[in-house]
Amino acid sequence: MVVRVALRAKQAGADRVVVATDDDRIKAAVEAYGLAACLTRVDHPTGTDRLAEAAQRLALPDDAIVVNVQGDEPLLSPALIRAMAELLDAHSDAAIATACHPIHDEAEAFNPNVVKVVLDHRNYALYFSRATIPWARDAFAAGRAPVPQGLPIYRHYGLYAYRAGFLRAYPALAPAGVERFETLEQLRALWHGFRIVVEVTTGTPAPGIDTPEDLERVRALFAAGAE
Repeated sequence: MVVRVALRAKQAGADRVVVATDDDRIKAAVEAYGLAACLTRVDHPTGTDRLAEAAQRLALPDDAIVVNVQGDEPLLSPALIRAMAELLDAHSDAAIATACHPIHDEAEAFNPNVVKVVLDHRNYALYFSRATIPWARDAFAAGRAPVPQGLPIYRHYGLYAYRAGFLRAYPALAPAGVERFETLEQLRALWHGFRIVVEVTTGTPAPGIDTPEDLERVRALFAAGAE
């Protein structure tokens, strides 16, 4: 699975693709396919901390753009990976770029496992939350209800591009109180004043693999010729 993810990153046109892992078995599997791997410490509290160590080990310059692709996303579009790098490159005042898509489904809007993002007029993130935000006061007055037309409610998905200089600074940043309660590490960046620019996409990203059932479903897709 990790090898397939790395190959998709290569298809995105990345100058360099490196798998950061704390597991010798993953490193060996990646290198067996001729791909690069970086062995990191096992005690990182977040994926961003692991990425920061990898960027340091690879001696990346501060202005290098690093796209963090999770190893459980073998169906992720190479075009979307590339779009994140291009978005950050086009916004020199941002430390991070990420993506979202509009929510139309009531179940998604009220699901705390679906992370929402609120944007300003230039598509910079104002806040991320597991709550239903923005809250449609009149439509939701009686509680859960269909999403009203025109409500700018977006589902965030965890694909990020970072500047390597930000990654170097991140491990030393104090956690934010809101981060601890929401368990959303991107809130630490906002709390410390770093800007996050967000691409609003159409459609939804391909699902990742979180359960054995997900794994079997994706295996079936690849067996049927999915690329």
